[in-house]
Amino acid sequence: MRYYLRKFWSANLAAILLLLIVCALQIGNNFLMMQTFQSIIELDLRGFLLWTLLLCGSWFLLLWVDSLEEIFQGRAIRKMNDEVRRDAAETLLKKSHGEFHEKDTGDYLSQFTNDVNKIEELAWQPFYRCVGCVANVLFSAVALLMLHWSLLVAALVNVAVMMLVPQLFNKRMEKLGAACEAGQARATGKFKDLLSGYDVLYSFGREECFRRGTAEASEEIEKPKFRLTCVKSVIGAGFECVNIVMQLLTNGLIGLLSIRGVILQGALMGGGNLCGSLSNGVGVAAQLLLSFSSTKPYFEKITHHGEEIPDGEHDELRPIRDAVTVKDLTFRYDEKPVLRGLSLAFQKGGKYALTGPSGCGKSTLLKLLLGWLPNYGGSILFDGEDACGFTPEQIRRQMSYIEQNVFLFNTTIRDNITLGEEFTEEQMEKALRDSALIKDLAAMPEGLDTPVGENGGNLSGGQKQRVAIARALIHDRSVLLVDEGTSALDPENAGIVENSLLDNPDLTLILVSHHLTPERRARFTGVYSL
Repeated sequence: MRYYLRKFWSANLAAILLLLIVCALQIGNNFLMMQTFQSIIELDLRGFLLWTLLLCGSWFLLLWVDSLEEIFQGRAIRKMNDEVRRDAAETLLKKSHGEFHEKDTGDYLSQFTNDVNKIEELAWQPFYRCVGCVANVLFSAVALLMLHWSLLVAALVNVAVMMLVPQLFNKRMEKLGAACEAGQARATGKFKDLLSGYDVLYSFGREECFRRGTAEASEEIEKPKFRLTCVKSVIGAGFECVNIVMQLLTNGLIGLLSIRGVILQGALMGGGNLCGSLSNGVGVAAQLLLSFSSTKPYFEKITHHGEEIPDGEHDELRPIRDAVTVKDLTFRYDEKPVLRGLSLAFQKGGKYALTGPSGCGKSTLLKLLLGWLPNYGGSILFDGEDACGFTPEQIRRQMSYIEQNVFLFNTTIRDNITLGEEFTEEQMEKALRDSALIKDLAAMPEGLDTPVGENGGNLSGGQKQRVAIARALIHDRSVLLVDEGTSALDPENAGIVENSLLDNPDLTLILVSHHLTPERRARFTGVYSL
């Protein structure tokens, strides 16, 4: 939390300064009320009118400054929320392929949405409220000191009591906050699972499963949240009781001093407000400190920040000059062995096919070459250098991957191909031609700007694969890995795509295929059966 407050110190400082002005005006209004009341006691009509006009002007100024403070506060919160999401994204990018897939995407979705909302609700907004409360306490204490030193002593006693009590509940609030976060994550996963399987339940007439599942997921969210609300409410009631006692004692002291003529009789009007502001400010600030404790689980998820990326981390791995080789490669999923002592060589510019029955490790080998799966035995070498010496980012920048189950973003065909990079018209045209996508675009009125829909729902399976192939080709990696990437294409288009890949002398192609005819087999540099 402190990291983001410090990073955007200027935006926060501007909002805090305005907040301090608001608090100062509120305390000033109390003094004006005292003077107005004193004028009534002294039957001073002229003084009464003067102090009343000043009080009205001060209230109008307070309203405008308060409005401006809300705008500046909203701007600072927006910046911090944006940075939290950027850092959450950076944290995900630092995960390995396996670590990322240990959790459902619903958990990550919750981190970008629910977690940020909770951070705003339990951290940023309470922070500003806490600053306002502390300012009110300090200004009220100064104002009371100006009236009489004994009132300041009473205020300090009040602060000591109210600040000591919350320390008893910090651990409890942290546990409740963690329970809320965990429940939110589990529920988001359940909701996502139910929505993804909606067609299955609907087709089997199992609507009751959907209703029951949503009810259970809702309970996962609401039960810990209700428990947190109950505990906060009970603790808050306790604070209020302490507040009332302290406020009565201070009001009694003000009355006693006023009766004895030590302070203005008008202080009976504004002095009570000052005492209330001080007592309430301390009480609210103490409760808000508990709110900060409950945000700890949300901030603990963020382990990386954008500016922490070393300058040389994304240095390019030199393009393959000789070969990619694997030696005595072994890999197992849990206790199930998949690859045993595999040794293969893929020469630069060569075209290789991987064949074999399902489950023999063809797709696993591609993921190992991509650096997605750690903890393997043996060696993977790029031009004789061990892949362990390179970062996953460096390896990915040398390879393109086309998988069988293509994913497209809910944007245009152009954006799905370029992924935000800039390419020339010649590069784009070549990628469209070599992927056999150019014929499809001719039948689309919007061409490359055609929206693909959610996960490519507006396109056929073959069109989605052609978009994925164009995406891989235009990024011009030195090694292309294809996992049944043409399975959804008709023979004519599959032939166009394969010919464009096989005829590229600079491209090292490693292709997984379950069906390799003798004619196709003859076109490959090597065919490895796993």
